[in-house]
Amino acid sequence: MKTILAFLIALTMPAAATAQDSSARERPGRVVAPFDVGERLVYDAKFGAIKVGTARMEVAGIEELRGYEAWHTSFRISGGTFFYKLNDRYESWFDSRTFGSLRHVQDVDQGSYERTRTFEIFPDRRVYTENESEERESVSEPLDDGLFLYFIRTIPFSVGQTYTFNRYFRPDRNPVIIRVLRRERVKVPAGTFDCVVIRPIIKSRGIFSEGGRAEIWISDDDRRIMVQLKTQLKIGSLNLYLKSYTPGTGQASDS
Repeated sequence: MKTILAFLIALTMPAAATAQDSSARERPGRVVAPFDVGERLVYDAKFGAIKVGTARMEVAGIEELRGYEAWHTSFRISGGTFFYKLNDRYESWFDSRTFGSLRHVQDVDQGSYERTRTFEIFPDRRVYTENESEERESVSEPLDDGLFLYFIRTIPFSVGQTYTFNRYFRPDRNPVIIRVLRRERVKVPAGTFDCVVIRPIIKSRGIFSEGGRAEIWISDDDRRIMVQLKTQLKIGSLNLYLKSYTPGTGQASDS
């Protein structure tokens, strides 16, 4: 779980780039997305059947980042048991026109493990940095773990199909695989939903690792929200159940 979202800061372009380069970029129109600024999803977090805390997904805003119009999203989970505590924050900034990741922050506090990492990602040059380290090879349309939870909401899944994407921003962890398992009606604290159940697989140690056998329930409607998530961790089964849903309004939230 040290990379729970692995599904989650240079503010200018490198010296070789210029302000003219940034303003001259030509981009297609903003991708039509099933979410908007202000959308908030709150989950009960459980280890097995025991409630241990709360998780929250939120579209915090649309911001300018290195000349790009970027969605800013966050995922937070806090809680634990008497023997294990966690307080994690994962934030992503991604191009509103291409869904390419631009920045990803992981602030992880799990038991005795604490680590903060900031990834600056440059899709146009296919490189990324970690905590201002040397540049490393990336891909042209990168996904990070936090962005992944929003990207899957744009895919028109068909049951029985397997989808493969070579878009994870760390190339050695590609491909990202999504298996569409079934349709299912589930009841969670927020209500009863018809869902499509998918199994995402990323070559990481996080909740989407091959050994975790994670499953995500996506509402089978225009909103395509994450209703439920279940995965296996070393300390047991982590489950998220949707508690409340606030649709986006297009206005930035206050928190």
